[in-house]
Amino acid sequence: MADLIRFTAAEIAAKVASGELTAVEVTEAHLARIEAVDEKVHAFLHVDRDGALAQARAVDEKRERGEELGPLAGVPLALKDIFTTQGIPTTVGSKILEGWLPPYDATVTRRLRDAGVIVLGKTNMDEFAMGSSTENSAYGPTGNPWDLTRIPGGSGGGSSASLASFQAPLAIGTDTGGSIRQPAAVTGTVGVKPTYGGVSRYGMVAFSSSLDQGGPCARTVLDAALLHEVIAGHDPLDSTSIDAPVPPVVEAARNGSVQGMRIGVVKEFAGEGYQAGVMQRFNESVELLRELGAEIVEISCPSFDKALAAYYLIAPSECSSNLARFDAMRYGLRVGDDGTRSAEDVTALTRAEGFGAEVKRRIMLGTYALSSGYYDAYYGSAQKVRTLITRDFEKAFEQVDVLVSPTTPTTAFPIGERADDPMAMYLADLCTIPANLAGNAAMSLPCGLAPEDGLPVGLQIIAPAMADDRLYRVGAAVEAALTAKWGHPLLEEAPSL
Repeated sequence: MADLIRFTAAEIAAKVASGELTAVEVTEAHLARIEAVDEKVHAFLHVDRDGALAQARAVDEKRERGEELGPLAGVPLALKDIFTTQGIPTTVGSKILEGWLPPYDATVTRRLRDAGVIVLGKTNMDEFAMGSSTENSAYGPTGNPWDLTRIPGGSGGGSSASLASFQAPLAIGTDTGGSIRQPAAVTGTVGVKPTYGGVSRYGMVAFSSSLDQGGPCARTVLDAALLHEVIAGHDPLDSTSIDAPVPPVVEAARNGSVQGMRIGVVKEFAGEGYQAGVMQRFNESVELLRELGAEIVEISCPSFDKALAAYYLIAPSECSSNLARFDAMRYGLRVGDDGTRSAEDVTALTRAEGFGAEVKRRIMLGTYALSSGYYDAYYGSAQKVRTLITRDFEKAFEQVDVLVSPTTPTTAFPIGERADDPMAMYLADLCTIPANLAGNAAMSLPCGLAPEDGLPVGLQIIAPAMADDRLYRVGAAVEAALTAKWGHPLLEEAPSL
């Protein structure tokens, strides 16, 4: 059973469908792995052992009745603790929602259950998805399985760490400024930010509504595509959901080829602040794409240099509005309600104790940016920059099919190294933020290990909105070529815990 946890999701699903394995066996193997290693990794905030086994038994019973199983039926999954799960705690990594049991499932949660995917539990994250390291969780940091003294990325570090430590073959993350792709890069896994509106946000606790996007996390490109297809598609419960067919992502992942494609290298994503080993692996990946038959074109997107500043006005502004609902009156934590204090006092005391330092920082930034006299100068200007970034993408995609860049400027940094330097922390999202501001689709996949520290490096691929299949086409081609050269960087060389 030790080998079972190293199977891909596609392999597990095939073995469950054929009867070679039962869903219960698969689930028990992963629950045993969680029990063995998660005390060190801290990927999970809550493990739903009984619920997972009940879901697995239902899949096995369905197969025994001769009913057709979905393409991921019986495959375990780790769910970021930002999606509501009926009867299972949803904390968003915050004390303010500690112990809250949602009365309903998010659309993503429901679609996973309907597809027979086994939800093992909820993963650790930066509080309200605000962070780039999972150090901002109210429940303590998660370690990177490659080196437990280093960060697993953020805000979805629990999901990426669960994959890299073989506690789950699939995971779900959310990406507001890079929180799927950045963790994927530093843990040697695959993470995809679908086109904005491609995956429903209903039941996903809001951070920044015009930027937030749920998406698949996996250890291979095909597994990510299979999961993408399960969770994507129109949802009438989400007013921002796109009413259009899901792009053919699985077909693209199975038949990946870059022959004849034009691939743009973004000039602005290089230079000072980029680790030498990261740039070495990225440049090798670009040459590999050329060898595989792609035409490489240098692209300049001058507005990208302003993306970080624009993001850190838009996202905090939206978060200051979204988090106003946590007022101690309706759900979650309530502090100081002793009968002598006003509702305003109870709200203030609850927020002071329930929100962490990073959440408070962003609420204050956002409230200031939206305040009278500053709205046009800050928030309004940031939205104008967002339009310029969108136009840069439009011009670029007139010349090329996809853009590529490093996913992160550096490999995983030590836990605590940037804790007192918010600006240094924010720079981790330098390459990922533009795609969120424009709503484009983007992927990170492993492209090797940095020679100076032996840690994973991510290759980012960006495609136009609703062209998510291009990500999988390019990603599958790169993955196949790199695996043929060096073996899969995670499946072959993963550290043991």
